[in-house]
Amino acid sequence: MKKLLLLYLVLIGTFLVYLYTAYIREDEGPIGRDAGLRGEMDQKYVMVNFLTGIDYWKNGLKGFEDAAEALGVSVEYRGATQYDVNEEVTVLEQVIARKPAGIAVSAINPEALNAAINKAVEAGIPVVMFDSDAPDSKAYSFLGTDNYNAGVTAARKMAEFTGTRGKLGVITQPNQLNHQERTKGFQDTLRSEYPNLQLVSVEDGKGDQLVSEQKAAGMLEKYPDLRGIFVTEANGGVGVGNAVLDAGKLDQVRIISFDTDKRTLDMVKSGTISATLAQGTWNMGYWSLMHLFLLRNELVEPMPNWRESNVPPLPTYVDTGITVVTRSNVDNYYAK
Repeated sequence: MKKLLLLYLVLIGTFLVYLYTAYIREDEGPIGRDAGLRGEMDQKYVMVNFLTGIDYWKNGLKGFEDAAEALGVSVEYRGATQYDVNEEVTVLEQVIARKPAGIAVSAINPEALNAAINKAVEAGIPVVMFDSDAPDSKAYSFLGTDNYNAGVTAARKMAEFTGTRGKLGVITQPNQLNHQERTKGFQDTLRSEYPNLQLVSVEDGKGDQLVSEQKAAGMLEKYPDLRGIFVTEANGGVGVGNAVLDAGKLDQVRIISFDTDKRTLDMVKSGTISATLAQGTWNMGYWSLMHLFLLRNELVEPMPNWRESNVPPLPTYVDTGITVVTRSNVDNYYAK
């Protein structure tokens, strides 16, 4: 009889533990995997970049906002309205002074923002880079395109379009690291794989449609037998497209551009631009905020001097990928 009573007590105790685990404890708050990652709305994270009004940033900002919604935190968008390094430094300093939960930065120049970025990290404000890096700063990670590889891809695509022979030009932004890497990947690949494709001109389009159009017009005049132009950003691609159309050389000159704003996609669809390289901009924004959230809430150990110990708390580089957009798949890239 005692053994049967003991068995009943064990069964009742087991059942009560089950009820507590399944129902009562569940009401106490976020526990275990079902709760997910959740923050507070008073945690504000800031995205800082430059040329804030251009279409290029919209998808990255959408990713940043989507991550904020998933995490239950708030975000803000700030930056330089012009292509002006001093303005971006000033804006970043202003953001730091307000002590946000974290900052995602795209650097107009790989060196100029280092002091401000380092100040933020040393003050306990996590910083990650996206799209354009500041590799010598104390930022915890960089999330963006493998820009050298993008240049390699552009060179190989250009060779396919031109038949591996002829004169080529590049229009870029030479003071910005991501554009430097795209240009270098393009140059190195021509040199090593396509010796009969000659790069005859590299010009600074300043990220401006009109300036890029003028530079392309001068290039076409100086080299009337030019076969192709690689443009490392979207505004320049549209400007070069206009220059080639005005010169009546659409059948001769192939253009490879960058990004997927509507004007670029329209030129791909019409055949003015032969191809454009689509970046994973939504991923840049989304995972930048995820990195910042993990650092801010000490779900990983935020070590401002991690570079000295060579023990990073997060992946230091996340490749957000590229795809080649041509007439055959351009409809998939228009905003839905």
